[in-house]
Amino acid sequence: MDFTDILLSWYLKNKRDLPWRNTRNPYKIWLSEVILQQTRVQQGLPYYNSFIKKYSSIKKLALASEDDVLKLWQGLGYYSRGRNLHFTAKQITSLYKGVFPKTFLELKKLKGVGDYTAAAIASFCFNEVQPVVDGNVYRVLARIFGIETPIDTSQGKKEFRELATALISQQHPGQFNQAIMEFGAIQCVPKNPSCERCPFAQYCIARNKKLITQLPIKSKKIKIKNRYFYYLVIKNKETVYLKKRIEKDIWRNLFDFPLIETKKKITEAKLAQTKEWKSIFNNSKFIISDFSEEVKCVLSHQKIFARFATIETNKKLKASKNWTLTKTENLKKMAVPVLIAKYIKEMGKN
Repeated sequence: MDFTDILLSWYLKNKRDLPWRNTRNPYKIWLSEVILQQTRVQQGLPYYNSFIKKYSSIKKLALASEDDVLKLWQGLGYYSRGRNLHFTAKQITSLYKGVFPKTFLELKKLKGVGDYTAAAIASFCFNEVQPVVDGNVYRVLARIFGIETPIDTSQGKKEFRELATALISQQHPGQFNQAIMEFGAIQCVPKNPSCERCPFAQYCIARNKKLITQLPIKSKKIKIKNRYFYYLVIKNKETVYLKKRIEKDIWRNLFDFPLIETKKKITEAKLAQTKEWKSIFNNSKFIISDFSEEVKCVLSHQKIFARFATIETNKKLKASKNWTLTKTENLKKMAVPVLIAKYIKEMGKN
């Protein structure tokens, strides 16, 4: 089997027409790769177009505020990617005079750029022979070559990288990397792949051994943590309090409402008895005018169960330093998690 020839032949016939495939501009390649980490192409494409439209060069991205970048990122999740994107744009502008490093090793020195992204930029833009190994690549190689080593172990990562290195085209490394990722994205998909239409069907060990659903193997199951968020929507006339999430936690540097997190679900009455509530309202009596139904937000490692308690007051609170009093009409302009954006949208209807 000539794996590389079969793969490249398939790619030339079946590849999708995507904007980052028609350029060798490292800024555009880097932007697309950061957006497409943990994100499907259909979801990421509008964000890519929005970023290119608003920040047509790395210098323009570097000059933007982090709040503006995170607002444009809103809805993509994994917000550390957005923060790293902005930081790296400033890093390249200041340390590299706006010019991207041209080698795999130099690219890896950039914040948020690991082996995968560095290999993608180095091979797509500068023709360096560096294989990309992402979820799609793991799946393709595990199935076709029948590899049962877990992909989340050091031995597995080493084995898959060595195989990808042996297979990559020396003349067209960028095209090879695009091809194997595309093959995993639209042909060798996680569930119900069309094996009868696969050019590797006769060679595929997983197909012949009926292991398609088992491969690739992961040794560890992700533990999902349940969290219980009680948001305080504190309204003061035409303004409302927001809080910037400065802790090392989900949604860092985004805005949400002041929050009381509990270890289990509690009632409206119990919420008003918590020490956090008493601290925020300085032991004064404040009445909850509305207590929303529970909203569930599912993240990769967490499930958030959220409720929103509306409190209306004419008094100014002794707010924490990361609190801000914002006009209600400006809420839609703020960089917030999707959970909060949906609530703000509902607020606007009432």
